[in-house]
Amino acid sequence: MAELKSAEPARAEQVAGQIRHLWDASGSATADYLLRRTRKAIDISEMEVAVEHATALVDHAPEFAQGWAERARAYYALDLYGPALSDLEQVIALNPTHFDAIMGLAVMLDEMGKPEDAYEAYQQVEAIHPHQAGLTEALERLAPLVRGQEL
Repeated sequence: MAELKSAEPARAEQVAGQIRHLWDASGSATADYLLRRTRKAIDISEMEVAVEHATALVDHAPEFAQGWAERARAYYALDLYGPALSDLEQVIALNPTHFDAIMGLAVMLDEMGKPEDAYEAYQQVEAIHPHQAGLTEALERLAPLVRGQEL
């Protein structure tokens, strides 16, 4: 995580990928299988099926943050913001440096018209992964709304 924070953009994406790979390691063949099934369903836009697989995953391995993260992703794709937010909160509780979950939370808050909360979440992402895709643009767009215009 320290390297991610200080890395140049190209290296940061490599480090982020390595971290994501570590996050995917459940330690359970069943959880790994359910994670693959969830992601496959998301990839082919079968979000209800993805939710079913991810629900089985979080039931089987409630301490595995990626299960919650993937279910949040599927809920978000179904425009079910309440359940998605709840699952993102669980991800962050299990892994407070899960920059993808915090970014997802920021995007949702932004879309819900809560610029101050979204800006704060984006700043949390910036502290962990300053080169996260879309982050700089979001911060620049929200800064005038949250901090006011410079005279």
